Amino acid sequence: MPNVNHEIILLITGFSVVAIAANQIARKFQQIRLPLITGLIFTGIITGPYVIGLIPVGAKSSLSFINEVALSFIAFAAGAELYFKELRSRIHSIKWNTFGQLVVTFVLGSVLIYFAASYIPYMAGLNDAAKVSVSILTAAVFVARSPASAIAVINELRAKGPFVQTVMGVTVVKDFLVIVLFSICLSLSQVLIEGQDFKYMELLILLIELGLSFAVGFYVYGFFLRTVLKWSIRRVIKVLFILIAGYSAYYFSHQIADYTKTEFGHKIFLEPLLVCILASFHVTNYSTSRPEFLKILKDTGTPVYVAFFTLTGASFALHVVPEVIGVALLLFSIRIFTMIIGGYTGGFLAKDPAKFNHLGWMPYITQAGVALGLATVVANTFPSWGQQFATVIIALIIINQFIGPPLFKWAIYRVGEDRSRAQTPEFDGIRDAIIVGYESQSVALARQLKENGWEVQIATKKEQGAFEEPEEIPVRYMKKCSYKEFIAIQADKSEAIVLMLSDEENLEIAEMIYQQIGTKDVIVRLNRRYNSQKFHALGSLIVDPSTAIVSLLDHFVRSPQAASLLLGMEKGQDTRDIELMNPDLHGITLRDLRLPADVIILSVVRGGQTIITHGYTRLRIRDTITAVGSIKSLDEMQLKFDK
Repeated sequence: MPNVNHEIILLITGFSVVAIAANQIARKFQQIRLPLITGLIFTGIITGPYVIGLIPVGAKSSLSFINEVALSFIAFAAGAELYFKELRSRIHSIKWNTFGQLVVTFVLGSVLIYFAASYIPYMAGLNDAAKVSVSILTAAVFVARSPASAIAVINELRAKGPFVQTVMGVTVVKDFLVIVLFSICLSLSQVLIEGQDFKYMELLILLIELGLSFAVGFYVYGFFLRTVLKWSIRRVIKVLFILIAGYSAYYFSHQIADYTKTEFGHKIFLEPLLVCILASFHVTNYSTSRPEFLKILKDTGTPVYVAFFTLTGASFALHVVPEVIGVALLLFSIRIFTMIIGGYTGGFLAKDPAKFNHLGWMPYITQAGVALGLATVVANTFPSWGQQFATVIIALIIINQFIGPPLFKWAIYRVGEDRSRAQTPEFDGIRDAIIVGYESQSVALARQLKENGWEVQIATKKEQGAFEEPEEIPVRYMKKCSYKEFIAIQADKSEAIVLMLSDEENLEIAEMIYQQIGTKDVIVRLNRRYNSQKFHALGSLIVDPSTAIVSLLDHFVRSPQAASLLLGMEKGQDTRDIELMNPDLHGITLRDLRLPADVIILSVVRGGQTIITHGYTRLRIRDTITAVGSIKSLDEMQLKFDK
């Protein structure tokens, strides 16, 4: 026993080191726009028994508790996404599209897999009952989707609209229902594979199992989670209790199954995934602890997923890949076909627009945690063919991870619901600025910019003749602040646009500039502070008049010289942001740069990131250099840096 415990401790320690390394390696995958999960699985495969061998063959069984904790956590996360109040507006479309992607995909997938059994090695030698079991289990896994992957794509594109809202609703509802569906299929498969004749008693036991799972999950575990979340204890202790609760669902499930088998001759198995998802659903919809619960799930997710997906990769039977890759591609083709049929069926019944129906299957391709979790359950439940099944499913998931996100992005582009930033226009050699809103401050700003060499125009919705136009500042009159009107005044060639209207009008214009024009700098004069986050999300620079004076006085007290330079109060001195456009200076180090003696470089910004500069910092085209010096010297530097 001491030797066994010593070996397990060594195994846990070694796996922890591998998991930490896997987390760092997987982040490199994100840099080439691949999902984090793909990197974790890849690292697990490389460190597993079939390549480097850092994780031995027996690790999966010895570390099974990691799988059980992670699977329960995935179920908690899936249940937390099912929040009814956020699904009301598109409930009709969500209902029918869920029907198409769940029922149609499952039924059609089961039938096609059953008839394709002769082409699937681990199914070819099974009897008809076992083939039915494998078919329905595979089709149940087909239905699983990845909410995390969907949210990542939506956030990346800032997508918003009826199509995206329906997709998120269907994804979340499916993730709940797929576990219910899988629980039924798993229980039915165990009856079929054990070779017993199907009896009404077995059906009754199955219904009892599902009923008990619902009751225990919703009431017992749901109440426990609510109680833990209300305790006035440190959050890390709450996390520990939640993880223990998830693991206990598996522990008690096995204990109850063994006890009922011994005492009554019939095994009653509570489905732990169903228990956990119902508990999470209870907390999300029927308690005031939802925000904290979501925060815990978000903060705890990374280490749990790292451990689970790394161990999953290490369990990947690499030696059978040549045998299963063909099967994985076959299942991928079947899944895509069933999803297309399901997409058209659901869209037709929901009376969605034709464009939505054509693209309605694309958002649901990507799979991740839930599908892997279900495959792991099958592998543990049916050892004879389960490992081959899991290996094929992992290969299928990896294919889906590569194909799914790009297709989902394309679908969002096609329906016009992306709100990603437009490409910043090329610098045309002239520094242009547009000030939106006519008032005394806008005129004063325009004059000051002109004194510093900028071409400035003021855009206004006021009627022509309503005020006296300044002679030296061109004024453009617009009927409305639309894309067409802004293009007419050459906003697409401007380096900066200053918005000085109401917050509502400013936000509408900032959104339009962000999505359709891509102007580098949008400066907003804020009217109400609670709107600041909306402008920050669009990358706008915000000036809050209510705090600007206080901040300025603070800087005058602490750094009078810097504040004087900033405001141009030092005679003949100024600060300036200069963009490097001269290709001859590309790659030159700061120490080799010939600048006027009174110019000091304060910072270099590259790709939105400020670089800590030193003499050996190399400049790149489109770097923004902040410099301080005399106006004459800065003009000379500006000339050197321009094309």
